[in-house]
Amino acid sequence: MRLLLLLASCVLPLAARAQTAPADTATFLLHKFAQRIGKETYRLTRTPQAYTYDVAFRFVDRGSPVALTAQIATTPAGEPLRLAVKGQTSRFSSINDTVSLGADGQARIRINEAVHTEPRPALSFPVAGYAPGTGQWLLLRYWQQHGRPASLNMLPSGTVRIREDGIDTLQYQNQPLLLRRYVLKGLVWGNELLWTDQQGNLVGLITNDAEGDKLELMAQSYEALLPALISRAARRGMQLFRAEMGAAATRPAAPVPLLAVVGGTVVDVVRGRRIPKATVLLQGGKVLKVGPATAVAIPKGARIIRAEGKTVLPGLWDMHAHFQQAEWGPAYLAAGVTTVRDCGNEFAYINAVQRAIDSGQGVGPGILKAGLIDGSGPRTLGIEIADTPAEAVRLVQRYKASGFAQIKLYSSVKPAVVHAVCAEAHRLGLTVTGHIPDDMTLLQGVAAGMDQVNHINYVVRLLRRNPDGSVILTDTTAARVFAFLKAHRTVIDPTVGVFELAYRSTKDDIMAIEPAYLRLPQPLQALFVNMGQDPADAAKSASYVASYPLLVKALNDHGIPVVAGTDMGFPGTSLARELELYVQGGLTPMQALQTATIAAARALKLDARAGSLDPGKQADLVLIDGDPLAHIRDIRQVQLVVKAGQVYEPAQLRRLADYSELVGPR
Repeated sequence: MRLLLLLASCVLPLAARAQTAPADTATFLLHKFAQRIGKETYRLTRTPQAYTYDVAFRFVDRGSPVALTAQIATTPAGEPLRLAVKGQTSRFSSINDTVSLGADGQARIRINEAVHTEPRPALSFPVAGYAPGTGQWLLLRYWQQHGRPASLNMLPSGTVRIREDGIDTLQYQNQPLLLRRYVLKGLVWGNELLWTDQQGNLVGLITNDAEGDKLELMAQSYEALLPALISRAARRGMQLFRAEMGAAATRPAAPVPLLAVVGGTVVDVVRGRRIPKATVLLQGGKVLKVGPATAVAIPKGARIIRAEGKTVLPGLWDMHAHFQQAEWGPAYLAAGVTTVRDCGNEFAYINAVQRAIDSGQGVGPGILKAGLIDGSGPRTLGIEIADTPAEAVRLVQRYKASGFAQIKLYSSVKPAVVHAVCAEAHRLGLTVTGHIPDDMTLLQGVAAGMDQVNHINYVVRLLRRNPDGSVILTDTTAARVFAFLKAHRTVIDPTVGVFELAYRSTKDDIMAIEPAYLRLPQPLQALFVNMGQDPADAAKSASYVASYPLLVKALNDHGIPVVAGTDMGFPGTSLARELELYVQGGLTPMQALQTATIAAARALKLDARAGSLDPGKQADLVLIDGDPLAHIRDIRQVQLVVKAGQVYEPAQLRRLADYSELVGPR
C-alpha cells in the first residue's frame, strides 16, 4: 500500500491537488442495493459574482418517487453564498431548508417554517445531508481550498470531518484508473466514502440515505465501476471502524474464563418465571449454571458482577435488522441486542461485516443472514433477481453456500418463482421469510411454502375494518385467518414500531417514541425529526395504526408465533419501543420479552443453543437497572451486556457509535 501511495504521488504530484474548473453540467446515477433507481443532475450558471448550481435529484424506491431540488450558490472562488433545498429525502421524510450567508457575517437560516439569524461560524459550509451529492462535492472542494482543516462547521447545524484516505486503482476501459478516496464523517451517521478522479471531479459516493439504507452515487461515465467500489467500501468501512476503536476496544484482551452474575432477578423466558436473588455462571462463552444463590456456589477465581436490585435477561434478538454500517454493531450491543437477523442486504457488504465481527475484528451482535430475492418489476429492490424457477434455485444455492440462514422474498417475485424458492430452500434446510409478493395474498404465500412473514400489514390486508380504519379482530374473517396461520405455524415479524414512526405526526414530540432522542448522533436527530406525516394525514391513519399492537395480542392469543423486529428505526433502541408497543397492545411484559428471546430463537431453530439463560446455551446476557417485568420501559436501562462470554460496557459502546452520554427521560 505504501508503495502504491508513493507511486500515485509521483504520477499525480500537483494535478491531484489543483482544482479544475467545474463542468457546466454533470449527471450522476443513483443506486440502492446496487440497483440503479434514479439520477442527480446539475446545471451551472456563471456570473462574475456567483456560480449557481441548480440540482435535480430523483429516485424511485420500491415504486415510490423521492425527489428534491436544490440550488447552491458560491463565489467563483468557491466561497458559499446560499443553499436552498426542498423535497423528499426518503419515502417517509422531507426537507425544506434555506441558508443565506450575508456580507455582514450573518447566516439567515430557515428550517421548514422556522427562521432565525446567527453569526456565521468560521470555516463553515451549508450542506443538507447526504443529498444532493453535488453539495458534498462542493463541500470537499471548499475543504481543500481552506487547507484541509480537521473539521468544518455545517449550516444549518453540525460539524463534518474530512480526510484523504488513499488511492484506489481500478481497471477502466482496459487501463488502470487512479481514484482518490476520501472519508467524510458527520453528514450522515458514520463514515461516507467519496472518490474523485485526478482532476478532482466527483466519481462516486457511497453513503446512507434518510431510511438508513445504502445509497450509491456514480458519475454517469463511471457506472461500471460501482461493484468494485461497493466491495472496497465494505472492506474499508470495517477497517476504518476498527481503527476508530483503537487500543481501548470494548472487548477484553482475552475471554473471561469464568463469570458470575450474582444477586439479580433472572428472567426465565422458557418457563415464564422469575428467579430472585439468583446466580448465573458463565464459562467458555456458555451458560454453566443458573439458579438461586443458595443453590449455586461461586467457584474460586470467578470474576463477580454484582446484580442486586437489577434484572438479568437473556441477550435480546432483533429479528428485522438491516445492518448497513459498522456503527450499528455497538449501537445494538449497547441496547442489549446480542443477535440480529439481517433481512436483506448487499451480498458482499453483509458477508464482510459478519466476518469482521465473528473474527473479533469488529464489534457487534451475532448476525443471522436472510438473503434477499426479488423479481423484475416497478418495485424491485436490489440486483438479486429471480424471474424463473431456475434463477431462483441458483440464488438459493448461492446464499446457502455463503452461510445464510434464510431466504427473504421481496415484493416483485412471481408466484411460480415463490414455489421454486421455497422448495429449494427447504431442500437445503433453509426457511423462507419476507414480504408477500404483489401478485399474492398472505394465505397464498404461506400455502406456497413461506414459513414466516415480515410486517404485520400483510395480515391486516386479510381482515375487515371499522369505519375509522381500525382492524376488526373478533369476526369470522379474523377467526379464519388466525386458524390458517396457526395451522401452518407461520411466524409473524410485526415491525409495529416502524409503522408508528412512518405514520406519526411530525408535529408530535418524538421523545414520546424515543426518550433518548437527544443522545442520538446529530445526523440521526435531523433525520428522524422529519420522519412521519403532516398532522392532517397522521390523524386520518391514527386508528388504523393504533390497532396494530392489538393485532399482535390477538396473534399471540391464537397461538401464532410472534418475533420482535424493528426494520432498523432508532439504532438498537427501536427494539425497546417494539416491545413497549406489544405491551401497550395487551401482551404481558413477560410475553413481550419472549418475542425478543426464546420465540426468536425457536423461529430460526436455534433454541437448543441460544435464546434463554439455560445451561449449555450461548452466554448472551443483559443486566437491566430496573424491572422490565413491572415496567417494560425499564428495558432501556441497560447497565451491562455479555455476548458469547465477552463483557461490554454500554457507555463505551455508545461512544463508539457517536452517541452522547446525555441521559434522556426514563
